[in-house]
Amino acid sequence: MDKIDLRTLQILEEIGQDGQLSQRRLADRLGISLGLVNSFVKRLANKGYFKIINTPPNRFVYVLTPKGFAEKARLSYKYITYSYRFYRNARHQLRELFIELTGAGVGSVVFAGISDFAEIAYLSLQEVPVTLAGVVDDADGRHLFFGHVVRPVHEIAGFSYDRVLITDIEHHERLQTLLEQMGIARSRIRVP
Repeated sequence: MDKIDLRTLQILEEIGQDGQLSQRRLADRLGISLGLVNSFVKRLANKGYFKIINTPPNRFVYVLTPKGFAEKARLSYKYITYSYRFYRNARHQLRELFIELTGAGVGSVVFAGISDFAEIAYLSLQEVPVTLAGVVDDADGRHLFFGHVVRPVHEIAGFSYDRVLITDIEHHERLQTLLEQMGIARSRIRVP
């Protein structure tokens, strides 16, 4: 599923839930720029996915049309199909990796990066005798990941581990570079 389809689905879902959203609030909810939201809203309205009704004082109400409901359903199905394939492929890939690591005598790993892939990796890790020594990420703030406190990447030196598994595939190059700059040998870093 490409980013345009995903954004379209997100906007149609938000409008379906609250047709009185301002574009600024929609931009905040989706974490994208106001200009991008404006561009999408115009394009989707021109395609007939919703009607824009002007109400005083200078407010707009968005009403999904039957064509908009149909597009939302089509994109939802596409997203679910994409997500299932992603999950199935990730589970297979991780199962093979953990079997390989177990065969190589690896007893513990650190996850580098929090993502959907990291969650799948955690579930896959439960099937092998490899323990999760810790979790690091380059995002700000500490939070929990399956009971593990997520620490900044530079704190990886405080963990005892055999391998680092990069579990944010979208930012794997940046994380790998950061880890190598910290002196972690490339042979100890795995990118699935």
